Amino acid sequence: MAELILKYGCNPNQKPAKVLLDAPELPFRVLNGRPGYINLLDALNSWQLVTELKEATGLPAAASFKHVSPAGAAVAKPLTDVLKKIYFVEGMELSPIATAYVRARGADRMSSYGDWIALSDPCDQATAAVIAREVSDGIIAPDYTEEALELLRKKKKGNYVVLQMDPAYRPEPVERKQVFGITFQQGRNELRLDESLLQNVVTKAKDIPAEAARDLLIALITLKYTQSNSVCYVKDGQAIGVGAGQQSRVHCTRLAGSKADNWYLRQHPQVLALPFKEGIGRADRDNTIDVYISDDYEDVLSHWEDFFTEKPAVLTKEEKKAWLATLDGVALGSDAFFPFGDNIERAHKSGVNYVAQPGGSVRDDNVIETCDKYGIAMAFTGVRLFHH
Repeated sequence: MAELILKYGCNPNQKPAKVLLDAPELPFRVLNGRPGYINLLDALNSWQLVTELKEATGLPAAASFKHVSPAGAAVAKPLTDVLKKIYFVEGMELSPIATAYVRARGADRMSSYGDWIALSDPCDQATAAVIAREVSDGIIAPDYTEEALELLRKKKKGNYVVLQMDPAYRPEPVERKQVFGITFQQGRNELRLDESLLQNVVTKAKDIPAEAARDLLIALITLKYTQSNSVCYVKDGQAIGVGAGQQSRVHCTRLAGSKADNWYLRQHPQVLALPFKEGIGRADRDNTIDVYISDDYEDVLSHWEDFFTEKPAVLTKEEKKAWLATLDGVALGSDAFFPFGDNIERAHKSGVNYVAQPGGSVRDDNVIETCDKYGIAMAFTGVRLFHH
């Protein structure tokens, strides 16, 4: 019986804590630091996500996890100059796996503060250099170069958690967990998510181009490891908004849509030109930008001298609405059926042109009609992806 003693469980009062496996050894090695209970929940969920993303797309994949749900997930696609600027990587040399992580963290940089990182490919020096600058708790990857490991071991005063995962590990087909002393048992969700799930297009718009199909798969695989209810918006190979753990599906759609809007508003020319003072750190810039583009912008402008060399102009509601109207080509996935067309109404406001969801609502006709109203192509996958 392999086991690893942990500092404590979810909270400091929950002792003793450990992880166990009925095998000679655990499928991961601790190369640095001391992982906690939540660290390992994030590590093992995020590892499954990135390996499935790479299997489905053929591209290196990365995820940024917080509290057992992804704040972002992405595959390696080259960054535009604008994305390099809003992700704070201008001038840095980025490998494909580094690019995947930059995109994953860039989906929701505020939520990714203090994240757990998962990489489908070995962590190289370029990726470690990006991670070294950010506030993060730990990482899981199949391997590390010597240069990368040296950089990561310096984080958090030497306490940064580094896990090396055995890519060959396959768990038992039945999984168990305890709640209130009672053991739950179920078959693992080993359903393969691929383009065969996107064949049943039920809307008048039928065309789902290859890149949109890839983005829909990224959304669905991300949702497979997101606490339900959940909805995910994806564009150009990366999640741009994840709504997790909401009791109402439309609230998921709104939450994820607001994150997608935030991601796109950060690319507005007026935001890109904000005159930040020298020395304002990335986290403070992220927070300041988020407030500046929100309805609470006066909170920033009332003491603009703390952040800017000059007072920036207000980004008006009309200007924001006009900018968001240029967002399109977004793919949307849902882990269960949309019960009403209001979800599509909200999704349309964030540039959604493609949808994948299980179908099966008594109001499917209403959802299809709403898609047809906006020319959205929607596939019924027939597959529910609840995760708890």
